[in-house]
Amino acid sequence: MANSLGLKVLPVTTTSPEEEARVAAWIDTQEYREKNFARQALVVNPVHACQPLGAELCAHGFEGTLPFVHGSQGCASYYRSTLSRHFREPAPAVSDAMTEDGAVFGGQANLHEGLENAVALYKPKMLAIFTSCMPEVIGDDLTAFIRNARSKNLVPRDLPTPYANTPSFKGTHVTGYDNMLAAILQTLTEGKKVEGRCTGKLNFIPGFDANTGNYRDYKRIFEAFGIPATVLADISETFDSPNDGTYRLYPGGTSLVEAGDSVNGKATLTVGPHATAKTFAWIKEQYAGKHAALPMPMGIARTDEFLLKLSELFDRPVPDVLKAERGRAVDAMTDAQQYMHGKKFAVYGDPDQLLGYVSFLLEMGAVPWHVLCSRGSKKLEKELQALLDASAYGKGCQIWMNRDLWHLRSLVMTDPVDAVIGDTHGKFLARDARIPLFRFGFPVFDRVNKHRSPIIGYQGAINMLTEICNKFIDLKDDTCEERFFEMMR
Repeated sequence: MANSLGLKVLPVTTTSPEEEARVAAWIDTQEYREKNFARQALVVNPVHACQPLGAELCAHGFEGTLPFVHGSQGCASYYRSTLSRHFREPAPAVSDAMTEDGAVFGGQANLHEGLENAVALYKPKMLAIFTSCMPEVIGDDLTAFIRNARSKNLVPRDLPTPYANTPSFKGTHVTGYDNMLAAILQTLTEGKKVEGRCTGKLNFIPGFDANTGNYRDYKRIFEAFGIPATVLADISETFDSPNDGTYRLYPGGTSLVEAGDSVNGKATLTVGPHATAKTFAWIKEQYAGKHAALPMPMGIARTDEFLLKLSELFDRPVPDVLKAERGRAVDAMTDAQQYMHGKKFAVYGDPDQLLGYVSFLLEMGAVPWHVLCSRGSKKLEKELQALLDASAYGKGCQIWMNRDLWHLRSLVMTDPVDAVIGDTHGKFLARDARIPLFRFGFPVFDRVNKHRSPIIGYQGAINMLTEICNKFIDLKDDTCEERFFEMMR
């Protein structure tokens, strides 16, 4: 073969079917696992997203708030599409569309034009501004840029414009959520603290939680206690609003007035201690009232701890309706325990959720054999190890910190488990290992309505065990011999 220049074109090298089969078998071996775990510079299928995505989710949790990305349009599209695919709802946000010239001369001109257009077109009650990689790499000064925008009257004086530096190359979506939440609360509460004033309310911080059903269940619990609460930040309506023929650009979200007055609350409670570490440290210094940080209330013991803390903070007994709910959850766990007892699981996800999965599995007599977090701290590792050490079912389980899903694939192929718990990205390794993936956490792209089913509280425990146990029963029915295909399981 030759082209118009007379140069020979080499044929594409083909790989024989035998070689493909050899490599496919080799990547399932202990030898490959050792090579896989020896890599350092390369990350394959990480269990986290970037900071700005978390910042956008946080911004959507406040009334009339328009997320504003200081960075490229492509980056903004990624954050929006990821949220839209998970919730199957629009995630409206804008970008100042920085390009090559912005990378050379700085992004102030883009930011100013973007702010002016956003205010004129979308009339937000608050603009939550956060950055992508490009402005962080070149060192854009958001403080000066926004001050200059106000001096030019591009932004109304009374329009809140909290901003957070959220470089994509550092931290995760959880870090970005924390940075944005801290910036928003610092902006809204400025000058609002009144000595001696108490709203009588609970300030509740769920942390990075992309399950709208969880938010509704938290509010149902507060209502049962008779505790008035301000959720910081509330996405339950933003990403689960009614389809009634009317498009709402800003559905739901925490009232800006209530968020501003939260500094005078009776108590502040976070159940996302790993997702809100920076925010909560600031709150403990600035907010009135009591402060408490608890693990995410997943399973019986952690839900008990959550309800008892509410009872303590507001001096109210645990309502009978919740006690009855606990009894039903314990009964459901007893009925289903035989289907999970002794089953080995590989689990991965965000730190707060990961602790919840492990706690729940141990309560069910299951074995969290491989526990993986792609961006975790020594503190998280110690908490996970303490959970495992406290249960007979934690014996021999291993924690894999700062590893990715390609590492997890090697683990489940060489040291098999019965199932995997995590987000959609684990479906490839689960298919290779021929085991089920139970989709909890964020993001879930390939199933519907998962974000509407709570996994916190007693009802959340029932939901999780029902899904897991029924899948194992389905597998039994699908694979058993004819003589063992029975009505009762």
